[in-house]
Amino acid sequence: MATAHSRSTLRWLLALLVVAAIIGIMVFKPFAKTPSAEAETAPAGLVATTHAAVDTDAVAQGSADDEPLPDLESLSSLDTDKPPARRKLDLQHWTTEQGSRVYFMQADELPMLDVQVLFAGGSSRDGDQPGLATLTNAMLNEGAGDKDAGDIAAGFERLGAQFSNSSHRDMALTGLRSLTAPDKLDPALALFAEVVSSPSFPQDAFERLRNQLLASLRYRLQRPAALASEAFWAELYPEHPYGSLPEGTPESLQQITPEQLRAFHQQFYSSGNAVIAMVGAVDRQQAERIAQRLADAMPEGPAADKTPVPDPVEPEHTHIAFDAQQTHILVGQRGISRHDPDYAALYVGNEILGGSGFGSRLMEEIREKRGLSYSVSSSLIPMQAPGPFMISMQTRADQVDQALEVINNSLDEFIEKGPSEADLQRAKRQIMGQFPLSTASNGAIVGQLGAIGFYDLPLNHMQLFMDRIQALSTEQIREAFARHLDPAGRLVVTVGPVIAEPETDQDDTETAPDTLEEATP
Repeated sequence: MATAHSRSTLRWLLALLVVAAIIGIMVFKPFAKTPSAEAETAPAGLVATTHAAVDTDAVAQGSADDEPLPDLESLSSLDTDKPPARRKLDLQHWTTEQGSRVYFMQADELPMLDVQVLFAGGSSRDGDQPGLATLTNAMLNEGAGDKDAGDIAAGFERLGAQFSNSSHRDMALTGLRSLTAPDKLDPALALFAEVVSSPSFPQDAFERLRNQLLASLRYRLQRPAALASEAFWAELYPEHPYGSLPEGTPESLQQITPEQLRAFHQQFYSSGNAVIAMVGAVDRQQAERIAQRLADAMPEGPAADKTPVPDPVEPEHTHIAFDAQQTHILVGQRGISRHDPDYAALYVGNEILGGSGFGSRLMEEIREKRGLSYSVSSSLIPMQAPGPFMISMQTRADQVDQALEVINNSLDEFIEKGPSEADLQRAKRQIMGQFPLSTASNGAIVGQLGAIGFYDLPLNHMQLFMDRIQALSTEQIREAFARHLDPAGRLVVTVGPVIAEPETDQDDTETAPDTLEEATP
């Protein structure tokens, strides 16, 4: 036993000696004199080196052709008042034989092509069948010709291509991303054209997707934010196509049939109602052939009528009872369309007021000064017809009145006085700094081109928009807010628990409001 114990002790001593030796080597060994593997293999523009960090002996040992990597330009030397360089965009536009409007930019950096086809076939075209546009768009890749959903998915996957689709209030979108090698691009375009232009609307897929929408509507009943949004759109756009929920209602979904989907597709997914946007490694002649190929495959038909301008509404406060600790608040009114000349001024003003996150005016008043909410934001949503301007937040149920007072006072003050010069300059720098991201990828550019085409904006819209932002003054923003955001059209929607009214004396009963709506100014 003693011998075994001695051997164990000896092994521990040897282990300690080895550890001590390793530590000694690590502490006293001089730094290596050769560049790291990362520095050798990384592109020169991504390696930040300084004269102090470069070993001159190691550099001298290199070949005669080797040169030290240049230093990165110091951030302190950059002019922060000068907007960053913008990517030069060679945008082109033409129309197919059927009337499809085409927007194209050649980008040869990657052997890929992004295609987006937009139709004026969003939920604003539902008529008396809410959910019709959403179901039609969702069914596109569920079957086409003799192919089912599995065949379509496998076809795109085999070619390394990606298909996308979505439906909104104004528009329905379809998209394709493909490699430009002929053995990939040609079959990908053929499959894309078939899916978009000739969906079969199989009955089993129709039942499945309709059940999914019905389940989604039931789930909405558990989400106060969704209930607030639905009520806000309905109140702001009564008797208008924007006022109905794009997902439909349980009653309307139960009445929709595959035959109605086919009729909707035939009318709104037509060549005359289409905008085709393309960005990628193809030339103008190839792009023309692709656009014409897609237009030839679509049903023939004219462009849809423009969405009508909504009527003004009276200010009111709608409260939806919901069992929760907090109350969701939406305050807003009708805003502008994408063609309004005040768009740039309202866009920048909204960024300052509540669209820029933690640096916004509303965030300072609501969160920083009073702690009424973790976050608050404002949104400006220009659409084909005037879209909404809205402010959203959530707070404790007993703080709703105070929160509404702060929101209204902050908005009224902004309309009366406008932003400060410092706020405007800060917002301009932020927007100018973010703008290059909107043209940093082919996917981002094709989205911009699609919007330009759909809303019939000038081809140089992005350049004009940024130039207008650069030229804006605080007075122009104030005047734009005063023109478009009249307090007389302001709506309030709250979703949360009902707070009991305090008891009043008998003499005050006649003047005390009976409902929360009446109590709201």
